[in-house]
Order: sequence, then structure tokens, then C-alpha cells
Amino acid sequence: MDKPKLNIIPNSIISMKNTNDLTMSQLILVLTHEHDQATVNELIRKFCLQSTSSEIIKKGMEFLYINGYYNDLQILINKNSEINCPSHKSWATVYQMMLDRKKMQKTPQTILQLLNNFQTDEPELKCLIEFLKIAAYYDLNQFDRVGNFLDQQQQLFVEVEDQYLLSNFNNRLYQHLFLYYWVRNELIMARKYAFRVLNQTSNPKTKANLHVNLGLTYTFDTYFQGMYHLSEALKITNKHNLKNIKNVIEQQNIPFLSAVFQKVEGISTDDKSEQAHIEIAKGNLLKSKEILQDIPINSPFRVYYLGMAEQNKDILLQSYKSFVEERSDHFFSRLPLNALRELGNCK
Repeated sequence: MDKPKLNIIPNSIISMKNTNDLTMSQLILVLTHEHDQATVNELIRKFCLQSTSSEIIKKGMEFLYINGYYNDLQILINKNSEINCPSHKSWATVYQMMLDRKKMQKTPQTILQLLNNFQTDEPELKCLIEFLKIAAYYDLNQFDRVGNFLDQQQQLFVEVEDQYLLSNFNNRLYQHLFLYYWVRNELIMARKYAFRVLNQTSNPKTKANLHVNLGLTYTFDTYFQGMYHLSEALKITNKHNLKNIKNVIEQQNIPFLSAVFQKVEGISTDDKSEQAHIEIAKGNLLKSKEILQDIPINSPFRVYYLGMAEQNKDILLQSYKSFVEERSDHFFSRLPLNALRELGNCK
């Protein structure tokens, strides 16, 4: 038997005189009174693609982006770019850059260059451009560049009148603040913003990634709290078939956290870096060195693993400097710093 199809526009919406006058906030409000969150998202997704409202055609791109409907977003971007209106074309251009970044079809450097040449007077687009710049700098691990942007961002919000966009912008800002405070090793603030997003978002990818990162914030605190969040992330990936995120959790995050706390019994991985990390946790330093010989030592983490395997202070110091000077990552720089202290105490 075929499943009953959802009405694209429910009766409560049809009964209104003109659906083209609906704002995104009104649409969400009406639908949430009648349906669960998953059904609301599905209805709005379809409505965004079929609506002829200028409001929905433009701001529907934000809904599709924030909820991870990237294929639908491309359709709506194309629709906006074909409209003979400068504002629609500008919105389409910005969301195309956002989508290209997500799909890694443009480098962060290219995106930054394009954004520097982009001009607009629309407050909403100014906010989106700044968000995109922040994301590009995160991609480049230039966390030190982000602080100034975050200060500017909150000032730009004052000019945004649309409540739906403002709510989403705050949500995005909280995600950036979480990462910003995390790498600065200000964990109480970081976790506060992470939980705000978890309580507000319905995007399973966002929820899963937040739980992963929250789990990693406990790298130097408690194994069980960290593993709790990784387990919550796995539940979400299983429910929503998020295979890529699940693979990273199982092959990298769980082995990493287990090795840090030396709880590696029954833990295995296909990831060579974390194989070496596990052997270090077991005390098999020679085996760890053999594994590391077969992979490029091209990240501060791998330099740290090599320093641990070699029990070499100079290599550990190199890892520490890479974390701090190249990435402004004061959180994970604690890995080689703690190792240096332990080596010093052993002498």
C-alpha cells in the first residue's frame, strides 16, 4: 500500500487569503501547531520549492541551508539567479558560495577573494557574508582571525528585522562562538553555546557534529562524559543514515578519546594515525613508530604522536608550536604540553 502523501500546503495555510504574503516565521508558527518537527520541515522544504512568494523564494534558501537540504538549495539558488532582480541574484550568489564551501567545490582562499569583491547594502546579506568569512578562516585553521569578525557580527544583527533570519543568525553565531571559545580553552563558555544550539536546531548533521565536538572538549577531563556525547552522536547518525559522520566517529573520534585515556581494550580503527595513537597508549612505542613511518607527518596531531613514539622533547615542542602558532589552538596544544611535562618529570 502506498504511503499517504503530505499536502504541500495544509488546510490552515490554504484558508489564508494570500499565501504569498506569508513570512517564514508565520509559516513555521502555523505548521508547528499542527505537526511534529520532522513533518514541519518536510512541508516547508516542499513549500519553499513551489512558492511564488518573493519572500519565501529568497529566505527559503536559509531554511534549506540551515536544515541540510543541499540538493533542494541548489534548485532554489538557480531559481533566484534566474529572477530579473538584483537582490535575488545577490542572494543566489552568496548562497552558492556557501554551498560550494560545504561541498568543497571552492577553496577557502577563493571564497575569501570572492567575498572581498562582493558589495551589498542589504543587512541580511552583510551578515551572511561575515558568517562565510568566519567559516573560511576556520577552514584555514586561522582561528585568531575569527575574534574580530564575531564582534562585528553582533553589531550587524541590529539592522536585521526579519525574526526568522535573526533566529537562524543567532544559532549560527552560537556555533561559531562554541568553536572560538573551545580553541581558546575557555570550556565553560564553549559548552554553554554548544548546548544552546543543541536545544534550538533540528538539523541532525548539526546535532551529530555538536555532540562529537562536545565529546572532544572532555579530552582532558573525563572519559565517560566524552564518550557519552560520542554515543549520542552515533545514535543520530544511525537514525538519519549519516554514514560519513558515523565513519569519522568510529574510526577517529572514539579511538582518539580511548587512546588519550588509555582505555583501548577492544578498540580498533582503519585510521593509521589513530592506530599509532592506540599503540602509544598500550606502551608499544616501536610498533607506533613503524605505523607512523608509512604516513606523512603533516598535522600537529601526527607530530605529537611521533614525539610520543620517539619520546622526543624537540618533536613534542614542534607539535606544541604548530598547534599554537599555525592554528591558534590552545586546547589541543595541551596534548604535547602535558607530554613535555611528563617527560620532564621522568628525568
